[in-house]
Amino acid sequence: MTKYNELQVASNRSRKRVGRGISAGGGKTAGRGTKGQNSRTGKKLHSMFQGGQNGIVSAVPKGRGFKSKRVPAQVVYSDHLNELKGSVDNFKLYEAGLVATPFHTVKVIARGELTAKLTLKTQGASKSVVEAIVKAGGAFEKTATPVQKSAKEAEASDK
Repeated sequence: MTKYNELQVASNRSRKRVGRGISAGGGKTAGRGTKGQNSRTGKKLHSMFQGGQNGIVSAVPKGRGFKSKRVPAQVVYSDHLNELKGSVDNFKLYEAGLVATPFHTVKVIARGELTAKLTLKTQGASKSVVEAIVKAGGAFEKTATPVQKSAKEAEASDK
């Protein structure tokens, strides 16, 4: 039985040079078979080509419109902030179960009454929320979205 470390692996074998004569092993038709459109040099057929027949191409509609790749902000309502105290950031909102992840944009939107005195440190808040926080004796600081550490960074910081 062969051991894993004794396997003969040709990972960086040079490519086979075809069309260099019979004795070279890849001569004459050079692995293209005989005759036909695919045996010729030059024109390559695209993946949807069906021999001039429109088939699948005309059957599938063109993608219309625009699909945004921007991730929408996670919404937190101001009345949920009443249970929190002190400095409130993405991580505190995540621990309270108000956002799905602390590493995406968070925006606080007004709803209900805000009575808690707190310092809100998120990426956004509506004007009415900022006014309500200031009225309650708190403050709002706009901060950048926290970046998640990679596995290597986390491992290095643990040491």
